[in-house]
Amino acid sequence: MENIYLLMLVALVVLAIADLVVGVSNDAVNFLNSAIGSKAISFKTIMIVASVGIFIGAVFSSGMMEVARKGIFMPGQFYFDEIMIIFMAVMITDILLLDFFNTLGMPTSTTVSIVFELLGAAVVMALIKIGASDTQTLADLSSYINTDKATEIISGIFLSVVIAFTIGALVQWLSRLVFTFEYEKKIKNFGSIFGGICLAAISYFIIFKGMKGTPYYDSFKDILSTQVYAVMAVSFLFWTIFSYLFMKIFKKSILIFVIAVGTFGLALAFSGNDLVNFIGVPMAAYHSYEAWAASGQISTEFSMEVLRDKVPAEPILLFISGAIMVLTLWFSKKAKTVAETEIGLSRQGHGTEKFDPNMLSRALVTGTTKLADTFRVIIPGGMRRKIGRSFNKPDDILIGDKAEEQPAFDMIRAAINLTVAGVLISIATSYKLPLSTTYVTFMVAMGTSLADKAWGRESAVYRVAGVLKVIGGWFFTAFSAFSAAGILTYIIFLGKGPAIAILLIAAIGLLARNYISHKNKETAKADKSGLKKSESKTVQGIILESADNISNVVSRSNKIFSDTFAGLSKQD
Repeated sequence: MENIYLLMLVALVVLAIADLVVGVSNDAVNFLNSAIGSKAISFKTIMIVASVGIFIGAVFSSGMMEVARKGIFMPGQFYFDEIMIIFMAVMITDILLLDFFNTLGMPTSTTVSIVFELLGAAVVMALIKIGASDTQTLADLSSYINTDKATEIISGIFLSVVIAFTIGALVQWLSRLVFTFEYEKKIKNFGSIFGGICLAAISYFIIFKGMKGTPYYDSFKDILSTQVYAVMAVSFLFWTIFSYLFMKIFKKSILIFVIAVGTFGLALAFSGNDLVNFIGVPMAAYHSYEAWAASGQISTEFSMEVLRDKVPAEPILLFISGAIMVLTLWFSKKAKTVAETEIGLSRQGHGTEKFDPNMLSRALVTGTTKLADTFRVIIPGGMRRKIGRSFNKPDDILIGDKAEEQPAFDMIRAAINLTVAGVLISIATSYKLPLSTTYVTFMVAMGTSLADKAWGRESAVYRVAGVLKVIGGWFFTAFSAFSAAGILTYIIFLGKGPAIAILLIAAIGLLARNYISHKNKETAKADKSGLKKSESKTVQGIILESADNISNVVSRSNKIFSDTFAGLSKQD
């Protein structure tokens, strides 16, 4: 019987490596998109900065099995054989779920997925134990599950989505009001103050969130908690002077430095804190195995009370994990697909829309437009014109291939994205409020897009539909993670070793199929063309094929032209 648990441990290690790959592919969107979308620095430099942040965060991570320690379930209520079944079900579910979202190119939360997987698996195992007991009933489920924590997490999801979107939109609107789209002129005068504010906020975020859990955090934890305003004032003064000298000496915009530091900070926080989502379960399983093997008890009688303590991380494992995450960042094509989704939804200019509009998105856009018209009447005409001038976009809008070379948005918005996301995550961390970094960074980006008027008449219904689908996917993550982990727990409980083997083979098959499917889609996208390629080699054949292409272009253009005028006249 001991051999099966050793084999399960080996399987969990392999699953942890796979989970690191799919996890980074999904979460890379959190810290890459602002820098990539603004094209403030070269792609290679962005990747180097993010890689350094990821590696440092991983190596100095506390590596604690945080969700188990905080009590999503009560480990002392389960025996060793039961906890290994829970961990195996959780890891298989997590890999398949995250890979599914990566293949679709939809960002989701690795934190929410692992929490609800642990919750679902623990609930089913608890129900199995209750069903086998003569003295327990469903009322005893609360002794196995920390329902208060689960409720707190769910409420945190709702709050983070609404607050991040609102704050992002407000800060971006005020920033654009001050700097306008022709910000290069004003940044020379106010850039040092703006840089001081952004860098002070980001540096606080790096220390508070990115370094939390590292051996160095305890040395300045008391200062941060008791002298917050003094620390922020000194930090603002230092970074303001630094920004002034940076622009004077290097003759470069301080926004470039802000974006680089913000990217580093989010990458550091991601790996330092979210690493537990990928390797926390296997590491907890390893320490559970060690404790059980040393106890000499049979697996069905050894209580897992040991998991209430902090689960230490092995330095070599953190080093290997950091290396895997960096390699995934550089070579994962699915990470690029997920990043394209958010950049496409926040893009300032025109382009092909990924999502189709639906009734809900149309209704929201129509209702918001009417509400805006109401407020427009209340605001005095002079003030409206003054505000409008701040949001006038440059006329150098390019089309065709050159449009693809343009940034998706400017450096002001990129800096606001990084700063606001960092501040909100830091505040939530300081108050011990649960939230998802993915949800915060995505919704801040959507809020700044709305404030920047990136969602125009012709694109709003598409962008809103995309945002609604992404948010819907987040709630699907929680539901599917809970359900799938619970089902797999029951299957493994019934089938033991053979069931685990079949599930692992099925998981490998699904991962391979998704990889091939994603690769084929990318190839098809690269080869896609609006017109048929000429197959004829004779002049007459080419003329006939060209005539068909021209006829199709004229017919399609006429329909677009007619629909555009009809839509404008009805504001539909």
